[in-house]
Amino acid sequence: MAEPETVNGVKESKLWKGVFAVSGIMSTLVIYGVLQEKIMRVPYGLNKEFFKYSLFLVFCNRLTTSAVSAGALLASKKALDPVAPVYKYCLISVTNILTTTCQYEALKYVSFPVQTLAKCAKMIPVMVWGTLIMQKKYKGFDYLVAFLVTLGCSVFILFPAGDDISPYNKGRENTVWGVSLMAGYLGFDGFTSTFQDKLFKGYNMEIHNQIFYTTLCSCVLSFTGLVLQGHLLLAVDFVSRHRDCLLDIALLSTVATASQFFISYTIRTFGALTFAAIMTTRQLASIMLSCIWFSHPLSWEQCIGSVIVFGSLYAKNLLNNNKKSQTQPPPPPELPQYGKPESSS
Repeated sequence: MAEPETVNGVKESKLWKGVFAVSGIMSTLVIYGVLQEKIMRVPYGLNKEFFKYSLFLVFCNRLTTSAVSAGALLASKKALDPVAPVYKYCLISVTNILTTTCQYEALKYVSFPVQTLAKCAKMIPVMVWGTLIMQKKYKGFDYLVAFLVTLGCSVFILFPAGDDISPYNKGRENTVWGVSLMAGYLGFDGFTSTFQDKLFKGYNMEIHNQIFYTTLCSCVLSFTGLVLQGHLLLAVDFVSRHRDCLLDIALLSTVATASQFFISYTIRTFGALTFAAIMTTRQLASIMLSCIWFSHPLSWEQCIGSVIVFGSLYAKNLLNNNKKSQTQPPPPPELPQYGKPESSS
């Protein structure tokens, strides 16, 4: 009688772990998406001033994350010494800064729903970089899904609703520049994640060790960029005059750091396939929330593009999960039990 109770206890424990992981990822990343759109696209103050210093957001995010990761390393009594050559951490930092900067800058020219759906196409640069850096080989179905996602994203971007315009500029050149920034985001992000994967596999590296050194390098690089551009004092002056913007940036940095914890926890507990399904759902929720919160209209072509993208991603996740369940080894056969008296007939 104890075995069913044990099995039910394990299932209930895993259920609560799943609720914790899903709620953590959904809440932090959805809030992160809404905040970054609010900071970059909604004016502050009576004079309706826009915050234009995207590199300052990168600096604040990386400063918070590096401080938390350093605290985690010290609390777990693990070494702070770099495991890999420092220039490899710096290479990740450079591409990561370019990734985040392109992401924030693109919000000046394309709406958050367009940007979020375009992120679904990151599998294409990941596949390209994986082939070049990791010598990976992909199946035909992977290329089919990548093509369908790209098709859906293209439809979503090329057929916007008429009233959805940028707060900075109007006209087609505005959309072209926004799409160019998103293409830069996808390329740099694909390289960053692929090179991170290579570092994890090539060195015996703790996740907090990589996060600490990459974010520390990012802090130095983003701070240097702010000083050279002359934007550091301008950004500080802006947030000193608009305290609500300072609060938004502090909250943005906090949820960005918290999301890293939930992402690591989910992958470690449930695996990458479950995490991919959660992230796909999160992107859909972010688009819906942004459309409601910031009144972004969607054309019928964009609705079709969304169905193509999310349908392809969910089909891929479902197929991967089915393959994983089919390849699991069968349970071992029950051993004969000895020592029990035979029942009398």
